Amino acid sequence: MSQVHVHSFRTNWGTIRTAATERGLALIALPGESRMSFENEVAKLAVGSEVRKGGRINKQAQEQIEKFLAGKLRKFDLELDQSGTPFQRKVLQQVARIPYGETRTYGEIARAVRNPKAARAVGSANGQNKLPLVIPCHRVVATNGLGGFGGGLELKRKLLKLEGGK
Repeated sequence: MSQVHVHSFRTNWGTIRTAATERGLALIALPGESRMSFENEVAKLAVGSEVRKGGRINKQAQEQIEKFLAGKLRKFDLELDQSGTPFQRKVLQQVARIPYGETRTYGEIARAVRNPKAARAVGSANGQNKLPLVIPCHRVVATNGLGGFGGGLELKRKLLKLEGGK
């Protein structure tokens, strides 16, 4: 039987929860996101699988996330198990390429995926990102401001400030 490993750890930023399959890290819940929401996402991920605590990939994720939040890591190196539609995956691949300390607008990402009128769809795809921080959706901003962020705008501001961005 396949397994999904779950993990929870405290940081100076708050509690972070992760879930990993045998293929890689599949889910990150940021501080402020409810435990119930995380458990619902794990249940979707774990259909037909056994859920266990711990796991090698979650431990690696914790180490890298802690370093990132301390300003000591700029690029993650983790095995990932990404979900999403082909469009969402294409958008998130572009988002993953945004360098540390830089931002891109939803429109710039839309143009990069060769769908220049899809800025709103890019925002929606970004909102479906199950791996925030690792796939740095906080680096995607609106032309006229911050835009949205699943972890809340205050956390987005803090992350951008950590990276020396906006």
